[in-house]
Order: sequence, then structure tokens, then C-alpha cells
Amino acid sequence: MTTLVTAALPAWADELKRRYLAGEAGLFLLHGNVHDGVPHDGKLLPFVEFLHTAVLAAKPQRYELALRHAGLKQYGPQGKTVEAGETLLANLGFLETKMRASEGVALVLPHAGDLVPNAETTFLSTDERGLLEIFHDWSLSGLLLQRNHIVVLLCASLAELHPSLNTNPRIAAIGVPLPDEAARATLVAQSAPHMPADQRALVAKHTAGLRLLEIDSIVAERPAAGLPEDERKALAMQLLGDAPDAKQRAEMYAGVTAGKTREEIAFLILGQNAPATKENPVDAMLAIIGTRKREILERTCGDLIEFLDTGYGLDAVGGYDQIKQELMKIAATIKTGDRRLAPMGLLAVGPMGVGKTFVIKAFLKEAGLPGVVLKNFRSKWVGSTESNLERVLSIVRAMSPIALVIDEGDRSFGGGGEGGETDGGTSSRVIARIKDFMSDPANRGHVLTILMTNRPDKLDVDIKRPGRLDRKIPFFYADNPEDRLRIVGAILKRNGAALPDDAGAALTDALSALDGYSNADLEAVALLALDIARNEGATFGVAHVQQAIADFIPPQHADTIQMMELLAVQESSRRSLLPERFAKLSPSEVSELIGELKRRIR
Repeated sequence: MTTLVTAALPAWADELKRRYLAGEAGLFLLHGNVHDGVPHDGKLLPFVEFLHTAVLAAKPQRYELALRHAGLKQYGPQGKTVEAGETLLANLGFLETKMRASEGVALVLPHAGDLVPNAETTFLSTDERGLLEIFHDWSLSGLLLQRNHIVVLLCASLAELHPSLNTNPRIAAIGVPLPDEAARATLVAQSAPHMPADQRALVAKHTAGLRLLEIDSIVAERPAAGLPEDERKALAMQLLGDAPDAKQRAEMYAGVTAGKTREEIAFLILGQNAPATKENPVDAMLAIIGTRKREILERTCGDLIEFLDTGYGLDAVGGYDQIKQELMKIAATIKTGDRRLAPMGLLAVGPMGVGKTFVIKAFLKEAGLPGVVLKNFRSKWVGSTESNLERVLSIVRAMSPIALVIDEGDRSFGGGGEGGETDGGTSSRVIARIKDFMSDPANRGHVLTILMTNRPDKLDVDIKRPGRLDRKIPFFYADNPEDRLRIVGAILKRNGAALPDDAGAALTDALSALDGYSNADLEAVALLALDIARNEGATFGVAHVQQAIADFIPPQHADTIQMMELLAVQESSRRSLLPERFAKLSPSEVSELIGELKRRIR
């Protein structure tokens, strides 16, 4: 048997070689990061080219089949089309004749999802059904292994392919992961040989989640593209002015802005919250890398994820002392890197307008965790929803440590996938996949899942179990005027205003009347007070808050709010996190109250 190349290979290629030589399969599904580059002989080769030149090089006849070709394309210096049949089936028939008459044929399908898509078999075209039948016949008949042939199908996600391919016992699926830190370090050293070693290590660490092609676009030294390095340094020096360590900063900026125009470099440097004021120039360089990384990932993921902006820490949160202490402990655990003690996930539960999102953002800032929010990854096209989800989860895992935030979790997980009867089972499969991801032990300490909801009763019971959501943090409206004063004070401080130290005494009566006011209501009151002061042209003071309180009318949903608070009590994992008015209620009393409120709301 002619072997595959045995030189040092990436793990996925090594697995393909091992399983092929062991006779497990002759047809392989490579899925995941198959549209990236692969370092080889000092170059960053396109994935398909790497397959042909480094993995399948021992095969004397190598071909590609794709819709973009006018037929079957033979790999080689000419890259010519050797058979232009009227149909794909005709081209494969031509190739099968060669396979039966000779040995050592390799066939690569770069975009297999376009040729054998994930759809009901009855909806496939004649060509698509024919291709599916051919692949099954080749693998099960033994033609491939007996004659030393190999077929490799490439797709970004297995969900793109017809599911029967993945269930065939003689077809092997191998995942191609996003590059790990070692692979990123190798690429940075290759693409930016003049960058100092310590900076290369930092770039490799902070580019998790990016493909090698994308990292290369950030750091590659390409004198012909954009401004030359000396001009980039000069421009950076000009923009930094007399900032501390300006020369060192300029050299760092020059190293990560290769290929950028003058305008783009100015935007990156001046748009980093005035990096000239940063004490550590390395932080400024990493800020630029972070900006470019975010741009790339948002473009790559389309509208599938959204990065959370975490501008404030927990010190900007008014009230919630017990919750802040609990979250600070979790943040400290995450910072130590002790994976054993890190929670798998958090459930933030409480009525609307209580400040869950703001507190969670502040917690992420405190823990030093980037956060991404799952957006609408669902699609009307068969297989696209699952494919989108797999793409997001692979990027999230590669970006670890990170927090995956799912807002309004009852809409994402509610009902246990009842919609599966009308959407072909997509909802139930998506929910099951996210549950698997949340409970994967490999994610502990790497990916923290944070679920937020005001209706935890609509969540599947098993989504809330320990091992998925270990800590359940309940949020409640402020119980007393002192807490409300702290919330209003924190809101005013974030908006550049402040109350006098003796404001509590002057506002006690007014704040005592605000029972049932949410944090959002209190924010509306604070902003209204600021607006009143501005319209009067007066210095902001207590009187403006009193006027705002008297003028503001909050939403009237008392029963709904009370029910949501009781649901938060029911879900809390710690009695010490409950306010006094709920701490002594027994579980049966809470259930009875919830039942009564649900009947009244209906």
C-alpha cells in the first residue's frame, strides 16, 4: 500500500494518516477549520494545497471536484481540468474507471456541503442523490482501501452534509480545530521574524479564536502592502507626541499594523482610549490586537455573536452587597486559574429591570473575562442552524477563558424543544447541543456559561442542574430607602453627578415611597433629575431628585413582579443571598404563593 506522507503533521492530519493506514476508512470527512492556512516549509499554505502537497503527496494521481470547476480538476503544476462531463456524475464515473484500473488515487472535495447537502433525500437533485450513492458504494465495497485510494470531503460543519455520510461505519469524521497557542506562536514567528520573542508570545496568547490566516493578516511583515515599517514608526511617533515610552510604543505599533494605511493606523492608535496615557506600552499594543481581533471575529461570525462591552467593575454597582461578595469570590477563583473550583455556569434570575445584565457585565470586568452573547443563530435553511451553532461554539472554546452569555434564557431553552414537531427537530437538537456544551468537563475554568432570565420556571429542569449552572444568583428590587439611595448615587456617579453626603436624611421620605421600583425605574428617576437640573440651568442637588420622584410614574405590574421575585427565591442556591422578607419562607410557602400569583395573572 502506498503510504501518506509521514513528516511532522498537525494532529488532525496525523489522525487521518493513522486511521487510513490502519484500514479503518478510505473516505474521510474533515470538518471545522478547513478554510484556514497551514504553515509548511516557511509558507502559509491554503488548506487544500496543504492536503495535496503535505498529506496526500504520495498519491500519484490527485484530483479535486467542486462546482466552481468545469469538471474534474487534476492537482499539479498545470491544475488543468481533465474531464468536463455534462454532470458531476459523469465526472465521477470517469474517475471511478481510473480507480478500478489503477492504484493511488486521491480525491478532495473542498466544498462538500454544496455537493451533498444536508436535506431530506427526496429533496435532493438527481446528481446529489447519485453522488451520495457513489460515496457510500466506494466506502462500503472496499474499492478505496483495496486499491489504495482516498477521498477527503471538506466542510465547515458536519451539519452541512447529508447525515447518512456521518453514520456510515466506513466513513471517518475528523475535526480540524482552530489553532492552539503553540500553532499560533509558530505562525507569528514565521510571519513576523523581526518581532521580539516576548512580544510574539503575547501576540500568540491574545489571538485565541482567530484562524492562522487572520493572525497572519495582523502581524505579517509585508513591505509591499500598506506603509513601510519606518513610515509606520514615524507615524506612530507623531501620533503619540510626548507620551511616556513613545519610542517603545511606536515600535510595537509598527509590528502589528503591517499592511495598514495611514488612516487605518491613525484610527487604531487614537481609538484605543488614548493609549498614550497607558503606563504599560505592552498593554497598548495588546489593545490594538484586541480591536483587530474583535473586528475579525465579528465579521467572521456575522450576526451570530456580540461582544459585551464591560466598562465598569463591581464598585460601580449600587447595593447588592451580598451578591457582589459572592461574585467577587467567583472572580477571584477564576483569576487564580484553579479549574477545579471554577463554576461551570451561573444562573442570574430576577424580575425585569433589576440590573442583572449590568451586574454581570461588571462581574466580567472584575474577573478579567471577555464575554460574548449568543445572538440569533437560527436559520430557515436545513442544517444552517446547527452549522451556525457549531461555528460559534468552536470559536468560543478557542477564545477561552471566556464567558458565554445567554440572555432571556427562557426563550432559548424554554419548553424543552417543543418546536421540534414543526421545525424538523431543529430546536430540540440545538438545545441538546448547547446542554452538552455547558456540561462538558473540558470547559470548566475555560468557558463560563451565564444564563439570565426572569422566568426560570420556563426552563428545562436539567438545564438548571449543577454541572451546567452551579451557582444561582437571585436579584431583587431594593427593600429600603438606604439601598435605593445607594443605587441612585451609583447611577448619578456614572453620569458625572453626585449627591451631598447628607442626602440620605433629606431623601428618606421620598425614597421610602418607592416600594416596587426596579433599578431601571430608579435609573429613570436619576436621569430625570439630571434633566430637570439641566433645564433649570441650576447646580444639581437633592431638590431635583425630589422633583423627579414626584413626577415619575413607574410601570404597574405588581403581581408579575412579585411572581418573578418569588421565582428567584425558588431558584436561589444560597439562602444567605435572599432579602429578609423572603429568607424565612419555606419552599412549600414559596410554591403556594407562586401558584396563587399565576392564577391571578391569568
